[in-house]
Amino acid sequence: MKIVIVGAGALGAYFGTRWHDAGHTVINLVREGRAEQLRTHGMKIHSNVEDTVWENPNIAEDPSVIEDPDLVVLAVKGYHLEGTMPWLKSLVKKGAKVLPLLNGVEHYAILEKELGEETVLGGLAFIIATLNEKGHVEHTSDFHNIVFGPLHPSQESICEELSLAGEQAVMNSRWSSDILKEIWKKYMFITAFSGITTAMNTPIGDIRAYPQTFTIARRMLEDMQRLSVARGVKIGQDEVDHAFKQLENLGDDMTSSMHQDRRKGLPLELEHLHGGAMRLAAEKNLTLPYIETIYGIIKPHDGMDL
Repeated sequence: MKIVIVGAGALGAYFGTRWHDAGHTVINLVREGRAEQLRTHGMKIHSNVEDTVWENPNIAEDPSVIEDPDLVVLAVKGYHLEGTMPWLKSLVKKGAKVLPLLNGVEHYAILEKELGEETVLGGLAFIIATLNEKGHVEHTSDFHNIVFGPLHPSQESICEELSLAGEQAVMNSRWSSDILKEIWKKYMFITAFSGITTAMNTPIGDIRAYPQTFTIARRMLEDMQRLSVARGVKIGQDEVDHAFKQLENLGDDMTSSMHQDRRKGLPLELEHLHGGAMRLAAEKNLTLPYIETIYGIIKPHDGMDL
């Protein structure tokens, strides 16, 4: 496959490098600063699973130089979505499908409106990774999962190709026949995990030490479960229990990318996770008391307002 990574941050760089190692053509479409960093230091992954080095990664700073792309992997923060649209439109005109790996769900309506329903696949990723001072990936979790699936019948073929590419690479890749449910399960989990660690400004182990505090994470999961049902996606108590068990089983020092961004003084995805949930709930006359409370606690630390 010819895969274009839009947003070669920790997530995009990780999976892009893994596909490259498996023999696929991977192009990192990035802004000038990230391009210079990659040219200077190359691409490296320091991983609990397996280290790897890509000395001279393929770099593009303009989509006009990319021919015949099969797939665009959109791996940016939610607040950067609008800025990627000209690039995405250019690549879609050349025949590419788009696999978004953003948190939240509101971006699907935006992408489908701008790019066409047949273009946008369903996708999500589970990984804990960040970039170090050289722009190399520090992968600190034992999991590195991508889940994808068609949102339109015409996407079966590209899903078959992506499934094979995932089998060839060092990652856990899975084709889901109910990708909307998978997206909402991830949205539920990441909203609780990001919310509790960012609000408390501490890794999950410290939070679990105080059951009164850890219980708030379960209440956020329950808020999100009610929202999913109101939006027509059948997530039940079993999924809530499973997500809470995942939080219980994370390593003590594990934390969310949103918490990492708070510690670095960077903008947060608060509006795209908790804010998005509140907007979707308002459309159904639903209240999310725990989501709203955590949103209010985190909001003063959102670098987007600085």
